[in-house]
Amino acid sequence: MAGEGRKLRVYGMALSANVVRVATVLNEKGLDFDLVPVDLRTAAHKQPHFLALNPFGQIPVLQDGDEVLYESRAINRYIATKYKAEGADLLPAEASPAKLEVWLEVESHHFYPAISGLVFQLLIKPLLGGATDTAAVDEHAAALAQVLDVYDAHLAGSRYLAGNRFSLADANHMSYLLFLSKTPMAELVASRPHVKAWWDDISSRPAWKKTAAAIPFPSAA
Repeated sequence: MAGEGRKLRVYGMALSANVVRVATVLNEKGLDFDLVPVDLRTAAHKQPHFLALNPFGQIPVLQDGDEVLYESRAINRYIATKYKAEGADLLPAEASPAKLEVWLEVESHHFYPAISGLVFQLLIKPLLGGATDTAAVDEHAAALAQVLDVYDAHLAGSRYLAGNRFSLADANHMSYLLFLSKTPMAELVASRPHVKAWWDDISSRPAWKKTAAAIPFPSAA
C-alpha cells in the first residue's frame, strides 16, 4: 500500500497542468493523496522549506514515505512502476513497449512545448493579470497544429498512442488537453477526428472525471 498506510503527498497548485498530470496517474491507480498547497504567486516554491524538497524550486513534488521525487513525468513513471498492481495498469503488456517509449518522448519534446505555450498565453497568463501575446499564440497554435496532424494520422490506426490499451503515454497528455479545451483554441483537437475520438475516449474514464472535477477553473474559463 502507498506509504505503508500513509497518504502520498503532492506539493503544488491545483491549477497547474503539471500537478494535474501527476494527479491523473494517482487517480488511475486508485491511490489516496493529499495536495499540499504551494502558491507560486507568493513565491512559496522559492522558500527554503520547499527548496529542501526540490532544489530547482518547481512543482510538483511527490512524497511517498521517505521517497521524495520531482519532475512530473519521472513521478508518473515511478507511480506506474511501483504501484503497477494497483488500479489501472499504465504499463500494460498489450501496449508495445517501444511505442510506449516513443510516445512518452513525443509528449515531452513535441506536444508539450507547443501546447504549454498556448495554454499559458490563453488561460494562465490572463489569470495572473497579464496580457495575451497574440504573436505568441499564433506561433504556438501553428506548432501544435503540426504536432496534432501527426497524432491524427497515427491514431487513425491505433485506438491509443501505444496500441489498443490505455497507457502512461495517454495519461501524460491529459492535463494539457483539458486546459486547451478551456481556451478558444479547443478547435485544434475538435477539428481532427481521430484526435477528438481519442480525447473523447480517454476523458470519459472515471478516474479522469475525478481528476478534472478537482481542478478549480475560474467560472469564466
